Amino acid sequence: MSDTPVRIALAGAGAFGEKHLDGLKNIPGVEIVSIISRTGEQAAAVAAKYGAKHSSTELADALARDDVDAVILCTPTQMHAEQTIACLSAGKHVQVEIPLCDSWADAETVMAKQRETGLVAMVGHTRRFNPSHQLVHKRIVAGEFALQQMDVQTYFFRRKNINAKGEARSWTDHLLWHHAAHTIDLFAYQSGPIVAAHALQGPRHPELGIAMDMSIQLKAATGAICTLSLSFNNDGPLGTFFRYIGDTATYVARYDDLFDGRDAQIDVSHVDVSMNGIELQDREFIAAIREGREPNSSLAGVLDCYRVIGELAAQLEAQDGWS
Repeated sequence: MSDTPVRIALAGAGAFGEKHLDGLKNIPGVEIVSIISRTGEQAAAVAAKYGAKHSSTELADALARDDVDAVILCTPTQMHAEQTIACLSAGKHVQVEIPLCDSWADAETVMAKQRETGLVAMVGHTRRFNPSHQLVHKRIVAGEFALQQMDVQTYFFRRKNINAKGEARSWTDHLLWHHAAHTIDLFAYQSGPIVAAHALQGPRHPELGIAMDMSIQLKAATGAICTLSLSFNNDGPLGTFFRYIGDTATYVARYDDLFDGRDAQIDVSHVDVSMNGIELQDREFIAAIREGREPNSSLAGVLDCYRVIGELAAQLEAQDGWS
Protein backbone atom coordinates (compact mmCIF):
# COMPACT_ATOMS: atom_id res chain seq x y z
CA MET A 1 0.00 0.00 0.00
CA SER A 2 3.02 2.30 0.28
CA ASP A 3 2.71 3.58 -3.32
CA THR A 4 -1.05 4.12 -3.31
CA PRO A 5 -3.20 6.60 -1.40
CA VAL A 6 -4.69 5.62 1.93
CA ARG A 7 -8.40 6.08 1.32
CA ILE A 8 -10.35 7.34 4.31
CA ALA A 9 -13.97 7.42 5.39
CA LEU A 10 -14.86 9.70 8.27
CA ALA A 11 -17.96 9.09 10.35
CA GLY A 12 -19.23 11.93 12.53
CA ALA A 13 -18.73 15.19 10.69
CA GLY A 14 -19.26 17.47 13.68
CA ALA A 15 -16.82 19.87 15.33
CA PHE A 16 -14.13 17.28 16.01
CA GLY A 17 -14.65 15.44 12.74
CA GLU A 18 -13.74 18.60 10.84
CA LYS A 19 -10.56 18.94 12.90
CA HIS A 20 -9.51 15.53 11.61
CA LEU A 21 -10.42 16.45 8.05
CA ASP A 22 -8.34 19.63 8.31
CA GLY A 23 -5.39 17.57 9.57
CA LEU A 24 -5.77 14.93 6.86
CA LYS A 25 -5.52 17.62 4.16
CA ASN A 26 -1.90 18.20 5.25
CA ILE A 27 -0.83 14.56 4.99
CA PRO A 28 0.55 13.40 1.62
CA GLY A 29 -0.98 10.31 0.07
CA VAL A 30 -4.35 10.55 1.77
CA GLU A 31 -7.67 10.56 -0.07
CA ILE A 32 -10.90 11.43 1.76
CA VAL A 33 -13.46 9.22 0.06
CA SER A 34 -16.56 9.15 2.22
CA ILE A 35 -18.28 11.31 4.84
CA ILE A 36 -20.90 9.82 7.14
CA SER A 37 -23.00 12.06 9.36
CA ARG A 38 -26.28 12.17 11.26
CA THR A 39 -28.12 14.04 8.51
CA GLY A 40 -27.76 13.69 4.78
CA GLU A 41 -27.52 17.45 4.38
CA GLN A 42 -24.57 17.74 6.76
CA ALA A 43 -22.81 14.74 5.26
CA ALA A 44 -23.18 16.13 1.75
CA ALA A 45 -22.03 19.61 2.74
CA VAL A 46 -18.90 18.36 4.50
CA ALA A 47 -18.15 15.95 1.62
CA ALA A 48 -18.32 18.86 -0.82
CA LYS A 49 -16.08 21.00 1.40
CA TYR A 50 -13.35 18.35 1.63
CA GLY A 51 -13.66 16.80 -1.83
CA ALA A 52 -15.11 13.43 -0.82
CA LYS A 53 -17.01 11.64 -3.59
CA HIS A 54 -19.44 9.82 -1.29
CA SER A 55 -21.67 10.82 1.61
CA SER A 56 -24.32 9.03 3.61
CA THR A 57 -26.04 8.79 6.98
CA GLU A 58 -25.08 5.10 7.32
CA LEU A 59 -21.62 3.81 8.28
CA ALA A 60 -22.45 0.52 6.58
CA ASP A 61 -22.51 2.32 3.23
CA ALA A 62 -18.88 3.36 3.65
CA LEU A 63 -17.82 -0.07 4.96
CA ALA A 64 -19.29 -1.72 1.87
CA ARG A 65 -17.06 0.33 -0.45
CA ASP A 66 -13.94 -1.29 -1.87
CA ASP A 67 -12.31 2.13 -2.23
CA VAL A 68 -12.21 2.70 1.55
CA ASP A 69 -9.13 1.40 3.37
CA ALA A 70 -9.64 2.95 6.79
CA VAL A 71 -12.24 4.72 8.90
CA ILE A 72 -11.97 7.52 11.44
CA LEU A 73 -14.86 7.45 13.93
CA CYS A 74 -15.91 10.77 15.51
CA THR A 75 -19.36 9.56 16.43
CA PRO A 76 -21.12 9.60 19.83
CA THR A 77 -19.37 7.69 22.61
CA GLN A 78 -22.15 5.12 22.91
CA MET A 79 -21.53 3.99 19.31
CA HIS A 80 -17.73 3.66 19.49
CA ALA A 81 -17.28 0.03 20.50
CA GLU A 82 -19.92 -1.36 18.14
CA GLN A 83 -18.74 0.75 15.21
CA THR A 84 -15.08 -0.10 15.80
CA ILE A 85 -15.96 -3.80 15.67
CA ALA A 86 -17.99 -3.21 12.49
CA CYS A 87 -15.02 -1.51 10.81
CA LEU A 88 -12.63 -4.31 11.76
CA SER A 89 -15.13 -6.96 10.68
CA ALA A 90 -15.37 -5.23 7.28
CA GLY A 91 -11.58 -5.38 6.88
CA LYS A 92 -11.00 -1.68 7.48
CA HIS A 93 -8.30 -0.14 9.64
CA VAL A 94 -9.89 2.12 12.23
CA GLN A 95 -9.11 5.11 14.39
CA VAL A 96 -11.82 5.78 16.97
CA GLU A 97 -11.98 9.03 18.83
CA ILE A 98 -11.68 9.00 22.58
CA PRO A 99 -13.20 7.23 24.42
CA LEU A 100 -12.99 3.76 22.94
CA CYS A 101 -16.11 2.72 24.87
CA ASP A 102 -18.10 3.36 28.02
CA SER A 103 -17.59 -0.02 29.72
CA TRP A 104 -14.62 -2.28 30.44
CA ALA A 105 -16.48 -5.28 28.98
CA ASP A 106 -16.82 -3.46 25.64
CA ALA A 107 -13.10 -2.61 25.67
CA GLU A 108 -12.23 -6.29 26.07
CA THR A 109 -14.60 -7.24 23.24
CA VAL A 110 -13.10 -4.70 20.84
CA MET A 111 -9.59 -5.82 21.77
CA ALA A 112 -10.48 -9.43 20.96
CA LYS A 113 -11.73 -8.39 17.50
CA GLN A 114 -8.53 -6.44 16.76
CA ARG A 115 -6.39 -9.43 17.74
CA GLU A 116 -8.53 -11.62 15.48
CA THR A 117 -8.14 -9.33 12.44
CA GLY A 118 -4.62 -7.94 12.97
CA LEU A 119 -5.75 -4.61 11.46
CA VAL A 120 -4.53 -1.23 12.69
CA ALA A 121 -6.82 -0.07 15.48
CA MET A 122 -5.99 3.21 17.16
CA VAL A 123 -7.74 5.35 19.77
CA GLY A 124 -7.62 9.15 19.66
CA HIS A 125 -5.59 9.84 22.79
CA THR A 126 -4.37 13.15 21.39
CA ARG A 127 -2.29 14.10 24.44
CA ARG A 128 0.34 11.56 23.41
CA PHE A 129 0.83 13.57 20.22
CA ASN A 130 0.68 17.19 21.41
CA PRO A 131 4.23 18.60 21.00
CA SER A 132 4.16 19.81 24.62
CA HIS A 133 3.62 16.31 26.02
CA GLN A 134 5.91 14.77 23.42
CA LEU A 135 8.82 16.90 24.64
CA VAL A 136 8.23 15.83 28.24
CA HIS A 137 7.97 12.18 27.14
CA LYS A 138 11.26 12.36 25.24
CA ARG A 139 13.00 13.76 28.31
CA ILE A 140 11.55 10.98 30.45
CA VAL A 141 12.70 8.31 27.98
CA ALA A 142 16.15 9.91 27.84
CA GLY A 143 16.42 9.75 31.63
CA GLU A 144 16.56 13.55 31.93
CA PHE A 145 13.30 13.90 33.88
CA ALA A 146 11.49 11.59 36.29
CA LEU A 147 7.86 12.40 37.02
CA GLN A 148 6.94 12.70 40.69
CA GLN A 149 3.49 14.25 40.42
CA MET A 150 1.04 15.31 37.74
CA ASP A 151 -1.59 17.88 38.68
CA VAL A 152 -4.35 18.29 36.09
CA GLN A 153 -7.41 20.50 35.75
CA THR A 154 -10.04 19.72 33.10
CA TYR A 155 -12.57 22.54 33.15
CA PHE A 156 -15.57 23.42 31.00
CA PHE A 157 -18.76 25.41 31.37
CA ARG A 158 -21.28 22.99 29.90
CA ARG A 159 -24.75 22.93 31.40
CA LYS A 160 -26.47 22.26 28.08
CA ASN A 161 -25.92 19.46 25.61
CA ILE A 162 -23.84 21.33 23.01
CA ASN A 163 -20.56 20.65 21.22
CA ALA A 164 -17.42 22.77 20.81
CA LYS A 165 -19.12 24.79 18.03
CA GLY A 166 -22.15 25.57 20.21
CA GLU A 167 -24.36 23.16 18.29
CA ALA A 168 -26.84 20.75 19.89
CA ARG A 169 -25.47 17.26 20.59
CA SER A 170 -27.38 14.02 20.07
CA TRP A 171 -25.52 12.42 23.00
CA THR A 172 -24.36 13.35 26.49
CA ASP A 173 -20.68 13.98 27.25
CA HIS A 174 -19.11 12.35 30.32
CA LEU A 175 -16.33 13.54 32.64
CA LEU A 176 -15.02 10.06 33.46
CA TRP A 177 -15.23 8.02 30.26
CA HIS A 178 -14.31 10.90 27.95
CA HIS A 179 -12.37 13.70 29.61
CA ALA A 180 -10.64 11.76 32.39
CA ALA A 181 -9.51 9.18 29.83
CA HIS A 182 -7.09 11.73 28.34
CA THR A 183 -5.30 12.22 31.65
CA ILE A 184 -5.44 8.62 32.86
CA ASP A 185 -3.81 7.39 29.66
CA LEU A 186 -1.27 10.23 29.59
CA PHE A 187 -0.25 9.63 33.21
CA ALA A 188 0.37 5.95 32.45
CA TYR A 189 2.23 6.88 29.24
CA GLN A 190 4.53 9.24 31.14
CA SER A 191 4.98 7.29 34.39
CA GLY A 192 4.19 3.61 33.81
CA PRO A 193 1.38 1.26 34.87
CA ILE A 194 -1.27 2.59 37.27
CA VAL A 195 -1.54 0.52 40.45
CA ALA A 196 -4.07 2.54 42.49
CA ALA A 197 -7.03 4.72 41.52
CA HIS A 198 -9.73 6.50 43.50
CA ALA A 199 -12.58 8.83 42.54
CA LEU A 200 -15.28 11.05 44.02
CA GLN A 201 -18.03 12.87 42.17
CA GLY A 202 -20.36 15.74 42.93
CA PRO A 203 -24.12 16.08 42.39
CA ARG A 204 -25.75 14.95 39.17
CA HIS A 205 -27.22 17.58 36.85
CA PRO A 206 -31.06 17.36 37.00
CA GLU A 207 -31.44 17.41 33.20
CA LEU A 208 -28.19 15.92 31.83
CA GLY A 209 -28.15 13.14 34.43
CA ILE A 210 -24.37 13.20 34.81
CA ALA A 211 -22.02 14.35 37.58
CA MET A 212 -20.78 17.86 36.83
CA ASP A 213 -17.72 17.70 39.10
CA MET A 214 -15.24 14.92 39.77
CA SER A 215 -11.94 14.32 41.57
CA ILE A 216 -9.57 11.45 40.72
CA GLN A 217 -6.33 10.29 42.34
CA LEU A 218 -3.92 7.87 40.66
CA LYS A 219 -0.64 6.20 41.61
CA ALA A 220 1.84 4.54 39.24
CA ALA A 221 4.11 1.61 39.94
CA THR A 222 7.02 4.07 39.95
CA GLY A 223 5.47 5.86 42.95
CA ALA A 224 4.44 8.90 40.91
CA ILE A 225 1.00 10.31 41.74
CA CYS A 226 -1.65 12.20 39.78
CA THR A 227 -4.44 14.47 41.00
CA LEU A 228 -7.15 15.24 38.44
CA SER A 229 -9.96 17.76 38.96
CA LEU A 230 -12.77 17.86 36.39
CA SER A 231 -15.78 20.16 36.11
CA PHE A 232 -18.53 21.13 33.72
CA ASN A 233 -19.41 24.00 36.10
CA ASN A 234 -16.27 26.11 35.77
CA ASP A 235 -16.98 29.58 34.39
CA GLY A 236 -13.37 30.57 33.81
CA PRO A 237 -10.40 29.48 31.71
CA LEU A 238 -11.61 26.46 29.75
CA GLY A 239 -9.67 23.37 28.71
CA THR A 240 -7.15 21.06 30.34
CA PHE A 241 -3.98 22.21 32.04
CA PHE A 242 -1.24 19.79 33.08
CA ARG A 243 1.48 20.49 35.65
CA TYR A 244 4.35 18.00 35.59
CA ILE A 245 6.41 18.07 38.80
CA GLY A 246 9.61 16.08 38.52
CA ASP A 247 13.06 15.58 39.97
CA THR A 248 14.80 18.06 37.63
CA ALA A 249 12.10 20.47 36.44
CA THR A 250 8.47 21.55 36.46
CA TYR A 251 6.50 21.81 33.22
CA VAL A 252 3.05 23.21 32.51
CA ALA A 253 1.37 21.96 29.33
CA ARG A 254 -1.57 23.76 27.77
CA TYR A 255 -2.61 21.82 24.67
CA ASP A 256 0.25 22.15 22.17
CA ASP A 257 2.14 24.77 24.23
CA LEU A 258 4.62 24.14 27.06
CA PHE A 259 5.89 26.38 29.86
CA ASP A 260 8.31 25.93 32.73
CA GLY A 261 7.23 26.19 36.35
CA ARG A 262 7.72 29.95 36.32
CA ASP A 263 5.49 30.34 33.23
CA ALA A 264 8.28 30.99 30.73
CA GLN A 265 7.31 29.44 27.38
CA ILE A 266 9.42 26.57 26.04
CA ASP A 267 9.89 26.29 22.27
CA VAL A 268 8.33 23.03 21.06
CA SER A 269 8.25 23.91 17.35
CA HIS A 270 11.12 21.49 16.68
CA VAL A 271 9.48 18.49 18.33
CA ASP A 272 7.53 17.22 15.30
CA VAL A 273 6.51 18.13 11.76
CA SER A 274 3.42 20.01 12.96
CA MET A 275 2.24 21.89 16.02
CA ASN A 276 -1.25 20.38 15.64
CA GLY A 277 -1.73 17.36 17.90
CA ILE A 278 -4.72 16.03 15.95
CA GLU A 279 -2.82 16.21 12.67
CA LEU A 280 0.11 14.38 14.29
CA GLN A 281 -2.29 11.74 15.60
CA ASP A 282 -3.65 11.24 12.07
CA ARG A 283 -0.12 11.11 10.64
CA GLU A 284 0.66 8.25 13.02
CA PHE A 285 -2.49 6.42 11.94
CA ILE A 286 -1.61 6.73 8.25
CA ALA A 287 2.04 5.78 8.86
CA ALA A 288 1.06 2.66 10.83
CA ILE A 289 -1.22 1.54 7.98
CA ARG A 290 1.50 2.12 5.38
CA GLU A 291 4.21 0.43 7.45
CA GLY A 292 2.07 -2.44 8.72
CA ARG A 293 2.90 -1.76 12.37
CA GLU A 294 1.21 -1.01 15.67
CA PRO A 295 0.67 2.73 16.15
CA ASN A 296 1.35 4.80 19.21
CA SER A 297 -2.04 4.98 20.98
CA SER A 298 -3.00 1.59 19.57
CA LEU A 299 -5.97 -0.15 21.08
CA ALA A 300 -3.59 -2.51 22.86
CA GLY A 301 -1.47 0.41 24.05
CA VAL A 302 -4.34 2.27 25.69
CA LEU A 303 -6.37 -0.71 26.89
CA ASP A 304 -5.16 -0.47 30.49
CA CYS A 305 -6.56 3.07 30.67
CA TYR A 306 -10.04 1.62 30.21
CA ARG A 307 -9.43 -1.02 32.88
CA VAL A 308 -8.66 1.81 35.32
CA ILE A 309 -11.72 3.80 34.21
CA GLY A 310 -13.86 0.70 34.65
CA GLU A 311 -12.61 0.37 38.24
CA LEU A 312 -13.33 4.06 38.89
CA ALA A 313 -16.82 3.75 37.38
CA ALA A 314 -17.54 0.88 39.77
CA GLN A 315 -16.36 2.99 42.71
CA LEU A 316 -18.61 5.88 41.70
CA GLU A 317 -21.61 3.59 41.19
CA ALA A 318 -21.10 2.18 44.68
CA GLN A 319 -20.91 5.70 46.12
CA ASP A 320 -24.22 6.63 44.44
CA GLY A 321 -25.79 3.77 46.36
CA TRP A 322 -24.83 5.23 49.74
CA SER A 323 -27.67 6.53 51.87
